[in-house]
Order: sequence, then structure tokens, then C-alpha cells
Amino acid sequence: MSKRVLLEGVSVAYGRTRVLDPVELDLPAGSFTALLGPSGCGKSTVLGAVAGFVSPAGGRVTAGAGPVTGPGPDRGVVFQHYALFPWRTARGNVEFALKRLGLPRAERRRRALAALAEVGLAEGAEKYPAQLSGGMQQRVALARALAAEPEVLLLDEPFGALDTLTRSRMQTLLRELWQRRGTTVLFVTHDIDEALALAQRVVVLGGTPGRVLADHPVPDGPPDPDLRSLIARHLHALPTG
Repeated sequence: MSKRVLLEGVSVAYGRTRVLDPVELDLPAGSFTALLGPSGCGKSTVLGAVAGFVSPAGGRVTAGAGPVTGPGPDRGVVFQHYALFPWRTARGNVEFALKRLGLPRAERRRRALAALAEVGLAEGAEKYPAQLSGGMQQRVALARALAAEPEVLLLDEPFGALDTLTRSRMQTLLRELWQRRGTTVLFVTHDIDEALALAQRVVVLGGTPGRVLADHPVPDGPPDPDLRSLIARHLHALPTG
């Protein structure tokens, strides 16, 4: 399941401070888009607007046929910080997130176990966060989002705190999950190599207030050094603060 996400002239301001200039962005159903840019350029604000956490000052966001007016189970969100309840097991954390859907207990358990198995954590289902590594905790956070069977998956620098090897493994896992599920993915990062390794398309944000600087399709095959160099130049084209 997947939905098309459309941002039409979306701007965001906090009080008198404009943090995002009008953004036009079309995320086709089932696509994987990386939103790339330096800190403070509005990447997380764009993601927050799609998630329904941020109300635009202008323009509108739609997911599928309807406008985004707040958070909803059709849009799953994964943050850099796992935000797991330490007193609940991995399964318990995923099940708790499913309570908002009004599912019977047996269905919550089934979905939680299935999602944990899908992210390679079936054997850790009854472990508490303190018993899990950082990578494993991020797998729980990913399973928590996937268990609701969202049509759009939003990820805000989810692997930024992980070591290089674990980060590479999580990137591979995410790519496999996307290919299997066909969910529409918006992935926020400040890492060019991560964006090129994961996404079909890289949208570059920069400036203050933030605005779209470039939009590049990512060709299949080995990383393209020319595209990497071009994106790097975009990132240095405007001051960020």
C-alpha cells in the first residue's frame, strides 16, 4: 500500500520567523525520496508538515486523496532517537503504539511479532531496551512504525547515531523493506552518500528560510561521482544561517 504525497506552496513560520519558503514537492506513490540538506534548512519541518505535526502558514499538504490536517496511521514516523519505553519489552513497545488503532489485543500481538520478525528482531521480542544495542533499538522503532501498516513512511535521520557498520546494515534493511512493501518513503538526512545509497531521488534543501535548491533522480547502479559532486556544490551554494 502506498499514497502519493503532494506539497503545494507549503511555507512554515514560527511567529514572525519564516523557516520554510513555499515548497513544491510531489512524492509519487511507492517512491523513495531523500530530503538532503545541512542542519537548520527546514528538512525536519517539511517532514513534520507531511506527518501532520506542523501546520503550514501557507499552501497545503495532501496524502492520497485527502488533505493532511494532523497525524494519522496512514503515515508512520521514525526519528533518530528511539523513544522506547524502558519498562516495556520490544514487543510491548510495538503493541503500545498500536493501541491508538483500536485493535484487539490478539491482533496487536500478531502485528507486533510480525513487524519485529520483518526487521530481523524476532528473537529479541521479549527483551527490554536496555538489553538491546542501538541498532536493535532502532529496529524496534522501525517495527513500531511498520506495524500500523502505513502507506507513507517518514524517517528523520534515523541512523545518525549509529556506528558505520550498523548504519550500513540498517540502510540495507530499509531498502529491502521498501522494495518489499512498496511504501512511499521520505527520508531526511544531511549525508550525501546515505541519500545516494538509499533513494531513487534526492531533493536538496538549503538557505534560511529553507527552500528547494535542486531535485535529482538517482540512476541505478554504482554511485555516480559526478552526481555526488554536483549535489555537494548545491549544498554550498547558499548560506545556512
